[in-house]
Amino acid sequence: MDYRSIDFSLRDGVATLVLSRPARLNAFTAEMHAEIRDAMDRVEAPDSGARVLVLTGAGRAFSAGQDLSESDAGAAPLDVGATLERNYNPLLARLRALPIPVVAAVNGVAAGAAANLALACDIVIAARSASFLQAFAKIALIPDAGGTYTLPRLAGLPRAMGMAMLAEPVKAEDAERWGMIWKCVDDADFPAAVEQLAAKLAAGPTGAYARIRRALLASPDNDFDTQMALELALQREAGAQADFAEGVHAFLEKRPPRFSGR
Repeated sequence: MDYRSIDFSLRDGVATLVLSRPARLNAFTAEMHAEIRDAMDRVEAPDSGARVLVLTGAGRAFSAGQDLSESDAGAAPLDVGATLERNYNPLLARLRALPIPVVAAVNGVAAGAAANLALACDIVIAARSASFLQAFAKIALIPDAGGTYTLPRLAGLPRAMGMAMLAEPVKAEDAERWGMIWKCVDDADFPAAVEQLAAKLAAGPTGAYARIRRALLASPDNDFDTQMALELALQREAGAQADFAEGVHAFLEKRPPRFSGR
């Protein structure tokens, strides 16, 4: 497929998916979703070699969310849920199910569904000029793309309510301070920081990362005993992998580990 709304590359284990409609602040369209599905197929291919996926935006925005110019309610009621059912919900499910880390590199404003897409990623790194905006109330909608699940767990219920109802932007440095994202870095340092983070994850134990993700995502809905049982099962799996043996040998030999993802 020839891409017109995104850019995609896969080098040295790093798959990079760039939302690329800068003139429209990278707003999502049906075409963009179709291209993202194709790129995700490439990432998920057994022989892809992808060890980390980075999502980012072109130009001055991560994404403004759904392109409302594609929607014309007209005289008949508009099924707003259809685009969630067809596009956003399956994309979020695919990202959660990936066996590799997913990094959101938020280079500018992330609004609406795009904000919640970013916040659903495993690690969120943002430029200091970036911001997160739950814009839904401005058009009489509720946060979607997992926002009503993610926001209260990351920011707490009072802040989630304020963000959702008041639709005011949250600066990247505040998002870091509130525990919504991993890190906020100066704009000048942002590209290098993203590159370093992606390279570190690509060289890491991807099997262990997948199990870390499974355990942490399950934690909010488990009681303590259930979570300990899950840890036991996942740790047993991890201990049987070649990467664990390599990590131990590297530690004892005082050298950097060479993880294979197995």
